[in-house]
Amino acid sequence: MAKGASARAAARKQRDKWKAKRWYTIRAPRTPWSFRVIGETLAEEPSQLIGRNYEVIQNELDGDFSKMHVKVVFKVIDVLGNDAVTEFVGHELLKDHVRRQVRRDRGKIDDTIDVVTEDGFYVRFKPLMISRARIKSSQKQQMRTIARDIILTTGATSTWFKLQAATLDGTLENKIKEAVSKIQPVRTVVIRRTQLIQSGILVEEGPTLDEIHAQEKEEQLEAKSLEETEDSSEELSDEDVVSEDVVESDSSENEEIDYSSLTVSELKELLKAAGKPVSGKKAELIDRLNE
Repeated sequence: MAKGASARAAARKQRDKWKAKRWYTIRAPRTPWSFRVIGETLAEEPSQLIGRNYEVIQNELDGDFSKMHVKVVFKVIDVLGNDAVTEFVGHELLKDHVRRQVRRDRGKIDDTIDVVTEDGFYVRFKPLMISRARIKSSQKQQMRTIARDIILTTGATSTWFKLQAATLDGTLENKIKEAVSKIQPVRTVVIRRTQLIQSGILVEEGPTLDEIHAQEKEEQLEAKSLEETEDSSEELSDEDVVSEDVVESDSSENEEIDYSSLTVSELKELLKAAGKPVSGKKAELIDRLNE
């Protein structure tokens, strides 16, 4: 066999990897997002999805347009059927948003803090504070210490779910801003980045994945039945219009003509059309038409 022919035969035998892949639905964690669908991905085997990261803008999760610069990171930890279940592993502000906060005549205070939560999760925080004017190094150190104490105390007295909620909704940032403003007025306080280093004891709350599937199926059936009801109501309305027209036409045909209001010549014309005699008085003509 020629070299070119053997190459073509080998190419035909080679499996198409794209045809071997299938779609998987990526779902957010059970708490607090109740396995919400956040995207889709392709893979040949479920094992290839384990450990894969998926990023989504926070606005797409909670609809808060003030969080369009916050990127939330999830990691696939399990695959159940066609569902890839994830866990929250941190968040990060978009770099262009951070760069816009820093200016020449402002003070910049950042830090890296490792926190162990009440339920044993090991998390890394990277806060960023921007003052309204230039400040001394000693003031920066005081503000850095205050922010560190607040983050460590909040983390040690909160579960991982409560801590991530306080981080994403801005509660922790506002708490830090209120405390460090006593040293020097600040323009911005943000948690620039969080990163889950090690998981702890996971205590999940909320509906199970089977319950979510049942709920989604029920919503689909309700939507389908609603569409069918609307279609049937439109068909019934069309039939009602047709039936009304028929009734009107029938009623118009069944209405009796008032022959007494007609002249004798008109009565005779009607009699001629009906093939009846036209002689006699008006009363006789009317009686003949009513027969």
